[in-house]
Amino acid sequence: LPFHFQFAAGAIAGVSEILCMYPLDVAKTRLMLQVGSSGSGGGDQYKSIFDVFRRIIAEEGPTRLYRGILPPIMVEAPKRAIKFAANDTYAPMFKQLFNQEKLTQPLAILTGVSAGITEAVIVATPELVKIRLQAKENAGRYQGTLDCVRKIYAEEGARAFANGLEATIWRHALWNGGYFGSIFGIKQLLPKAETKRGELAVNFVAGAIGGTIGTSLNTPPDVVKTRIQNHNPAKGPAPYTTFLAGARTIAREEGVRALYKGYVPKVLRLGPGGGILLVVYDHVTTYMRTHFM
Repeated sequence: LPFHFQFAAGAIAGVSEILCMYPLDVAKTRLMLQVGSSGSGGGDQYKSIFDVFRRIIAEEGPTRLYRGILPPIMVEAPKRAIKFAANDTYAPMFKQLFNQEKLTQPLAILTGVSAGITEAVIVATPELVKIRLQAKENAGRYQGTLDCVRKIYAEEGARAFANGLEATIWRHALWNGGYFGSIFGIKQLLPKAETKRGELAVNFVAGAIGGTIGTSLNTPPDVVKTRIQNHNPAKGPAPYTTFLAGARTIAREEGVRALYKGYVPKVLRLGPGGGILLVVYDHVTTYMRTHFM
């Protein structure tokens, strides 16, 4: 398929996934921003994903579960489109570079990592705005997306929009490498589909497992990225500005398990979400090949 068709298919897949799974992303962010354990932070700490949903609905209203959705919706089209289009573009480039006729497992991982780095550069700033809007402590500070952008620029300067870029690159490189690399291997292990329904089932299973593997790999940089991007300079200097420094600090002060805060809502979103992405992308590209090529 030409690039513009790949771009459109990735965009449709991405928006479909985010509309279904976004409340889990809000819960993930709230849990990641908690410093210390749920038992050490007093009554204000969330105890679980169910506690997050219960308290947000009770204390802030159900619409808060979609707080901050505009930035990811706006960037979801290019983000998901780049994820798949870049992956499809890098694959033949690497096959030619390494003189391979077919895609291999190492090349699938390298292709995914490269696509993830490309994707991260695009999404880092919208991610920062989304995190600021999702954080409970900012509930009364920003009136909406544009107000958030205006205040960040006025109070912190244009460079603030690049906060967390390095950790975002780690996050997306690890997720895409794990996702596309594992999908390649999983599809080799699953029975070959003989019908369209069987093909959709294989794609969903492979995508869901790939999404879970990618999430397991990239949760630590996601925790660090989320905290870097939510830091308010008015509270003092940031304790860390890079992934490795942040991971060391969190592990030392809160324990290694703290690097997996928000893992349950994250994997609940990106596991099935990975399946939704792959199924919708495959369905849309098949439709495009049939009707537009």
